[in-house]
Amino acid sequence: MEYTIGELAGRFGLATHVLRHWEDMGLLSPARRVANRRVYGPAHVTRVAEILLGKDAGFSLGQLRELFTAPDRDRRREVLRGQLAQVRARMARLALSQTLLEHGLRCRHPDYQSCPHFQAMVLAQLDGVDLARALDHP
Repeated sequence: MEYTIGELAGRFGLATHVLRHWEDMGLLSPARRVANRRVYGPAHVTRVAEILLGKDAGFSLGQLRELFTAPDRDRRREVLRGQLAQVRARMARLALSQTLLEHGLRCRHPDYQSCPHFQAMVLAQLDGVDLARALDHP
């Protein structure tokens, strides 16, 4: 199956200028042209999906270009390891946010800011303590 730039962009909810930008950056190989119009095939659909998944994983477009054009497996693995470390750090921050929200929902104090456990959580964050332990109360 073949797609025009509008059809391919529409399939993913993107604007056509996004695909053009990705082409300019070397993320998406230039499409074949028919009557001076871009025509995309199944490999382009796959590449757009890969780019979007990469962006969801926190890769910048530059990092994705580096990943896609890496000369060998070792370089790709280096790029992936770096991103995995960033994802793990982001997950830790999200877990902290989840802990804070869950505490706010179950806290019995009229104002969570006056809750000694909330205050302990803030101090623990400043001191680098495990917040789940700092918040362990009914």
